[in-house]
Amino acid sequence: MASHIVSPGTSAEPRQWIVIVLDGVGVGALPDAAQYGDSDTNTLAHIGGASTSLPLPNLQQLGLGNITTVPGLPPAVTPAAWGRMAAKSAGKDSTTGHWELAGLITPHPFPVYPRGFPDAIIDSFSELTGYGCLGNTVASGTQIIEDLGAEHLQSGRPILYTSADSVFQIAAHIDVIPLSELYRICEICRTKLLTGEDAVSRVIARPFKGEPGSFVRTADRRDFSLPPPAPTLLDQLQQQEVETIGVGKIDDLFNGRGLDEKLHTRSNQEGIDITLMLMQRPLDRDRFIFLNLVDFDMLWGHRMDPDGFRQGLIDFDRRLPELLAAVGENNYLVLTADHGNDPTGPGTDHSREYVPLLVWTPGLQEVVLGIRESFGDLAVTIADYFDINHDLSGESFLTQLQKAVVKPQSTAGQS
Repeated sequence: MASHIVSPGTSAEPRQWIVIVLDGVGVGALPDAAQYGDSDTNTLAHIGGASTSLPLPNLQQLGLGNITTVPGLPPAVTPAAWGRMAAKSAGKDSTTGHWELAGLITPHPFPVYPRGFPDAIIDSFSELTGYGCLGNTVASGTQIIEDLGAEHLQSGRPILYTSADSVFQIAAHIDVIPLSELYRICEICRTKLLTGEDAVSRVIARPFKGEPGSFVRTADRRDFSLPPPAPTLLDQLQQQEVETIGVGKIDDLFNGRGLDEKLHTRSNQEGIDITLMLMQRPLDRDRFIFLNLVDFDMLWGHRMDPDGFRQGLIDFDRRLPELLAAVGENNYLVLTADHGNDPTGPGTDHSREYVPLLVWTPGLQEVVLGIRESFGDLAVTIADYFDINHDLSGESFLTQLQKAVVKPQSTAGQS
């Protein structure tokens, strides 16, 4: 669809919109979750249920407890804009989730390999890269380096593994296969091996260090994603000269496309620090900031650690007032997710869930955004906000937000 909405009451001054993806923070099973083995999942609620309390006062005030019933997180009396979004894309992958947040629906799931990769792929891997391999199984990343790390040190062969998601993961000790070489191997796999029917969503470099019994993955993970098959919100914003900045693994998930600036991070806290710096940077044109906080997913969801997940949410909540204070008038901050990753579930993989939708701008009164049929509704809303032509998939809720903003009354002329 095309859009020419001009935000009423806004000035000609440059504006910005910030989207923060709390990676894996789902808020309840989608209607089709049973098809994915996820019928009983609810990442947020189960984290709350696994502890005696869930002290998230700032998220609670925005309306996080209004979205789904969460032990220890009551609904707010005067929240901001809140709702939840359903995935319209097939699958439950980070790539499809982020693409849909950017207005691109993936109708067919990426290939998965629940019994490991076929011999043809393994043989081609060796031929193209010059390496044999270990593993080739479905596994937890931390467990497989513990199981095969010593053999890897002796043989020099990288460790291949996958999961219920569409991923081809390559683990290597940094003293055996340096980072540059590991990235080169992944690039070969992305461009020459995993194509056509075997075009997995992501090839992931998984470097680690340490000794047998104490191996630790480093923060130098890198995702080699498929390029989006059509223009996304990022492409269309960039074409209209809106400054686009990706923080965290956004660059990887969009294969570098549509971004003026790409800033990788090593932790949630670093991602927040960088985003605050960007929000406070002087605006010389409209700006869109897209941040992924991967620790929720990578460190606690996949490792089935509800206590760590809970503490991660608490740590984010403590930083939330800084983020809200940096949102200027006519600018918007959104908190959402790309899928679920219930750490209390039966497996270590993503879960097919609704994602939260919390929106805030100064002066915003409560807006019930309800259940959105697609993550793409967010992309279309942002496109409308910046008044750009687009053909993104989704339905805008910008007008609902604008009607709920109460501007402070001027005191000029008063005695």
